[in-house]
Amino acid sequence: MSTDRKNGPNTERAPDGRFGAGNPGKPRGTKHRATRLATQLFEDGIEDVVSVVLEAAKGGDLTAARIVLDKLIPSVKERAVELPDLPDTSTAQGIAEAQRCVLGAVSNGSLTPSEANTVSNIIEARRRALETQDLEVRLAALENKK
Repeated sequence: MSTDRKNGPNTERAPDGRFGAGNPGKPRGTKHRATRLATQLFEDGIEDVVSVVLEAAKGGDLTAARIVLDKLIPSVKERAVELPDLPDTSTAQGIAEAQRCVLGAVSNGSLTPSEANTVSNIIEARRRALETQDLEVRLAALENKK
């Protein structure tokens, strides 16, 4: 039994290769030595690399410009969508008209299909909420009749 390791006196391994009882191995989150070295090298030279890439982009290098735009400026995952003609969704008729409005926005190119899907899901959630409210009112009326 060896005691030259920092994580305990038991460095024996079980027959299947796992650490033996009392030896948990490395602490959670410990990085491999090569990873730590690469991270240190990266951190030491990152400012120089960024300045060289920025200068190349300013000089007209399109690849450097793409690197700057793709990596240094965060990309927008979603955008705000404006549908000024969206009707009131407080009735079933309004919900049907709202879905028709979304379909029209996709057909004229003002909404992408994925954006329209998101808006349609919101409208559908509104429809389900109205349906639940209507069922609650109807159920209360039936219970009051008895």
